[in-house]
Amino acid sequence: MTQELITCTGLCRDFGDVKALDHVDLSLTSGKIIGLLGPNGSGKTTLIKILNGLLQPSSGEVRIAGEFPGVETKKIVSYLPDRPYFADWMRVGDMIELFADFYEDFDLEKSSDMCRTLGLKPQMRIKSLSKGTKEKMQLMLVMSRNARLYLLDEPIAGVDPAAREFIMRTILTNYSEDATVLISTHLILDIEKVLDEAVFLREGSVVLHESVDSIRDRTNGSVDQLFREMFRAQLWNGGNEYAQ
Repeated sequence: MTQELITCTGLCRDFGDVKALDHVDLSLTSGKIIGLLGPNGSGKTTLIKILNGLLQPSSGEVRIAGEFPGVETKKIVSYLPDRPYFADWMRVGDMIELFADFYEDFDLEKSSDMCRTLGLKPQMRIKSLSKGTKEKMQLMLVMSRNARLYLLDEPIAGVDPAAREFIMRTILTNYSEDATVLISTHLILDIEKVLDEAVFLREGSVVLHESVDSIRDRTNGSVDQLFREMFRAQLWNGGNEYAQ
């Protein structure tokens, strides 16, 4: 039986007068790669931060494996933020040691294999790395954990198309089939082929949650095409800059 991993019930998050999340009801199961899709400002990052325990809901609730986000859920959640968080003076090896000390599920052998694949060396100083290489280093750290839930916030934003494909292949080959990967992005075309399900967010609300196969059968088109049709006006306007 497929296990329910994430449950959101009436989840709201306000920033002043702006509703970043508006009564989100969502249930996600284990063993899936799921796209959290929406234009900039649709609430994707806010939802991921709440799942990771970095933000608290204004109302409603969220549970991960039956627990509220907190110390227990951090043991099973591996989080890739949408921007770098490490000090430039550190080396790649320093970050590996830090993660290995902090997370019991960090797999040193897996990190070593991924470093070789990604062209990373422990002695590399972070400030000398290109933006794309920094993205790869962050991905290596996150995917080297044997987590139950991977929260990846815009993992392919800001890198060239060749690097995007490389990053997606790295994600696919380095997670357990029993785990769930939630990928936040507005670059649908680049990730559609690896997705099992898609969740569309618009102005903080879930407007669609469906399997990718069902979307293709129902619309006789791609997830990317459906996304462009549903969000054409919002994509043109750039979205709500506050509801991030």
